[in-house]
Amino acid sequence: MVDGVLDEPEWRNAALLTGFSQFFPNDDVAAQDSTEVLVWYSSTALHVGLRAHAAPGTVRATLADRDRITQDDNVQLFLGTYNDSRQALVFAVNPFGIQSDGVLTETGAATGGGVFGSTTTRAREATDLAPDYVWRSKGRLTPYGYEVEIVIPFKSLRYRNADVHTWQLNVVRTVQVSGHEQTWTPAKRASASFLAQSGTLAGLRDLQRGVTVDLIPTITSSTFGSAGAASRWSYNAERPEIGGSARWGITSNLTLSGTANPDFSQVEADATQFSPDPRIAVFFAERRPFFLESQEQFTVPNRLIYTRRISQPVFATKLTGKQRGFDIGVLAAADRRETSANGQDMPLFGIVRLQRDLGKQSRVGMVYTDRSEGGSWNRVIGVDGRLVRGVYSVQAQAARSFTRTAAGTTAAPLWDLSGVRNGRAFYARYVLNGISRNFDAQSGFIARPGIANLSATHRWNFFGANGALVEVFSPEVYMLGRFQYADFVNRRPAQDAQLHLRTNTRLRGGWQIGAQWLREEFGFDRDLYTNYRLLQPGAGGRVDTVAYTGTPRLPNFDWVTSVGTPEFKRFSAQTVYVWGQDENFPEWSSADVAILNQSLTLRPTEQLRVSGTWAYETFRRKTDGSLVLSRNTPRLRAEYQVNRQIFVRVIGEHSVVKQDSLRDDSRTELPVYLRQADGTLRRAAAFRRTRARLDVLFSYLPSPGTVVYVGYGDQLRADEPGGSRTLRRSADVFFAKVSYLFRLQ
Repeated sequence: MVDGVLDEPEWRNAALLTGFSQFFPNDDVAAQDSTEVLVWYSSTALHVGLRAHAAPGTVRATLADRDRITQDDNVQLFLGTYNDSRQALVFAVNPFGIQSDGVLTETGAATGGGVFGSTTTRAREATDLAPDYVWRSKGRLTPYGYEVEIVIPFKSLRYRNADVHTWQLNVVRTVQVSGHEQTWTPAKRASASFLAQSGTLAGLRDLQRGVTVDLIPTITSSTFGSAGAASRWSYNAERPEIGGSARWGITSNLTLSGTANPDFSQVEADATQFSPDPRIAVFFAERRPFFLESQEQFTVPNRLIYTRRISQPVFATKLTGKQRGFDIGVLAAADRRETSANGQDMPLFGIVRLQRDLGKQSRVGMVYTDRSEGGSWNRVIGVDGRLVRGVYSVQAQAARSFTRTAAGTTAAPLWDLSGVRNGRAFYARYVLNGISRNFDAQSGFIARPGIANLSATHRWNFFGANGALVEVFSPEVYMLGRFQYADFVNRRPAQDAQLHLRTNTRLRGGWQIGAQWLREEFGFDRDLYTNYRLLQPGAGGRVDTVAYTGTPRLPNFDWVTSVGTPEFKRFSAQTVYVWGQDENFPEWSSADVAILNQSLTLRPTEQLRVSGTWAYETFRRKTDGSLVLSRNTPRLRAEYQVNRQIFVRVIGEHSVVKQDSLRDDSRTELPVYLRQADGTLRRAAAFRRTRARLDVLFSYLPSPGTVVYVGYGDQLRADEPGGSRTLRRSADVFFAKVSYLFRLQ
C-alpha cells in the first residue's frame, strides 16, 4: 500500500542517497536543505521514498491537477532506463504526492533569451510534460518538512532486454522559498548534457513486466448549438461515438499501439495568440493522448513532424521503442475525407523517424514523411545529427521535400547547422539555416519558409557569493541577419538585421529582473503586400491602379523590461513591457509601440488556484500619433481541486482587435485597397473584432487513461462594421467523455 509513510521494513534496507548540492542558479555549492532519497526494487516495481527537510512554514504545497506542480516545492526523478545520456523519463511529485511526469530528450535546444523569454536562464533543457504514465505516489507534510512514497511499475517503463540492468538516475529538488534547484549528483552547468552527469542504479536483476497490454475504450458525445433561421438558437445532438486505443508492449522496449475514432481531447481550447510578425505562423501544441504518447520518438529539428496535421483521424497506429541502438518511431494514419482539398479523398499519412546512438552522447537520425490525397502527395526526407564533446555540441540537418499536384512535381531543400558552447561562465550559440520558398512539409510545421538566418548569441554569467543579493547576472549579445532564401543563395544583402543587448539578473529569494535594448532594421517584403493597391490620380482625371511600394528599410529602436516574483505561498507574477519604435506591419511604416504581457497566479487555499494572463499591444503611427492597430486579450483560468482525482475548471477569455482604415502612411498617404479573390478592389476600412469564450469542465481522473469529462464551451463574437456591435453567442457545445484503462496483468 502506498500511504506516504516510510515505515515498512523494506525502507530500512533501501539504498540511501544524500549529499545534495545546488545546481541552479549556481552550481558547486552545498545545498542549504537536507534531502534523503531511499531506493529499492521488487520484481515488479521501483520503490522510491523521499524525506525533504525544510524550515517550519516554508514548504509550498497545494492540491493540484496533474502536471501543474511547478509552483510548488517538488522533487523530480530522472530515470534513464537505456543508460544512454540522451533521454530520461521524469517522475515528479509535490509534498502531497501530486504527480507530474514526462520525458527529457536532450536535443541542444536553446535556453533563455528572446523578447518574451524567461528573465533568467536555466542550465538544462525543459522536460516535455505531454506523456502520462501509470504510477503511484502519496505524500504528507511532517514537522521536519515533507515525506513522499513513490511506486513505479516496470510495466510503465521501457528498457533493454538484459539479465542485469544499469539505469541512470538523478534527483532534482526544487525549493520555492529560495528558488533553488538541488541535485543528488554534483551536476555542473559547464556541460552540453545534464543527463550525462547522472548517477546509476546498477545490478538490477529479475525484472518482471508480465504481459503488457492496455485497452482504453472511449465514448464521447457532443451537442452543438448555433443560430438557425430567424436567428433562432438550435442544437444538433450527434450520436455518441465509440472509439478507443490499444497498446501492446511487444518487448520491454518496443510498443505497438493503435487507435480508432480517437476522442476530441480538446477539453481546453487553445489560448488566443498573435504573432508579432504576420509572416510567421502561430504554433499550437498537440494535446490528444494517443499522439502525445511516445511523442519524444518523433522529435526532429525544425518540426518536420507535427501530428496536428492529422486533424480528424479515423484510425492511426504506431510502433515506438528502441532496438539495437536505434530509436524507432513509425506512424500511419488516415484522416477523414472532409479534411481533404476536394472533400472526397481520404488523406493518408506515413511517418518514419529513426535515430542511432553514436558514442556516449551523440546521435544521428533520419526522417521520412508522406501525405497522399488522391493523385497528389507530399514527401519529405531528411537526415540530422548531434555531436557532443564536453561543453561543445554541433547539430546539423538536411532535408528535401517533394510535392506532386495537378500542376506538376516540385522539390526544395531545407538545411540547418548550429554550434553551442555551454560553459558555466560563457555561453555561445551560432546558427546558420535556410528553408527554400518551395519547401513544403504537409506532415510538419514550418513557421516561415523562403528565408535563411545567420545568428550568434554570446552570454556571460557572473555568480554572486553564497547568500549575496545578486545570485546571477547574465549580460547577452544577440545578432541576426535574415535573408530571403534566393538572396542568400545568390549572395545578396540581408533583408533584416537585428542587434539585441540583454541583461538578466536573478536576486536572492527568486526575484528576476531583465532589461533589453533592441536595434533592428527590416527590409520591405513585397510578398506580404501583393494584394495591396493604391488608386493614384493621374492627368486628365484618370485614376491609375498601382502596386504598393513601401519604404525600403525601417529602423527599430525598442526597450524591454521584465520582472518576475518568487513563488510566494499565495501568489506569483511576471511582467514584460516593450516600448519604442517598431514596424507598423499593416502599412509598412514606423510606429510607436507599447506591448504588455502580464501573468498572475493566486493560490488563496490549498485547493483553489486562479491564474490570469493579459496581453495588450498598441501601434501608433509616427507621422501623426493615430492608432493603427491594437490587441487586448485578458484570459482567466480558475481551478478548484476537490481531491486528487476530481477538479472543476472555468476558463474565460476576451479578445479585442482594432485596426484603423489603412493608408500609405509616411509616403503618398493614399488609402489602401485590397484585391479580392474575384479581382475586385475593396477599401481596407477600419474594423473592430471582439471574440469571447467561456469553458467549464468537470474532470474525474484517477489515473492516465481512466477519465470522465463533462464540459460546456460557449463562443461569442461582435464585428464592426458588418455585424453586431455587442457580443452575441455564435456557437456553443456540450460534451462528455468516458474512458477506462484496462491493464491486463
